[in-house]
Amino acid sequence: QVHLMESGGGSVQTGGSLRLSCAGSYSTRTSCMGWFRQAPGKEREEVARIYTIGTRPAHDADSVKGRCTIAQGDAETTRYLQMDALSPEDTAMYYCAAGTDGCGARPVYEYAYLGQGTQVTVSS
Repeated sequence: QVHLMESGGGSVQTGGSLRLSCAGSYSTRTSCMGWFRQAPGKEREEVARIYTIGTRPAHDADSVKGRCTIAQGDAETTRYLQMDALSPEDTAMYYCAAGTDGCGARPVYEYAYLGQGTQVTVSS
């Protein structure tokens, strides 16, 4: 059984920050953790991904470049997504995903595991 659980979402005002957490419960060695988001009426898009062996960043999307950081939590299977300078365009459901085969670009359905999501709402 594999579980990914996101937390830390909520409502903030423009310019604020949030730290999203993704806690994993799995025995299979993973290689990559990705963050995705989906706004109402829009397709799911990748926000950032990171190699889970070490803390080497792999990629962050142009829409969040310079505003997000992925960091490892106290537990080996926990990763945080810190997002700063939030705007209403960042309003979406945020999901974390874990993969077991490298950390190249891929759609969310090619990740092995996916969480249930946490809502982020940014008001102007």
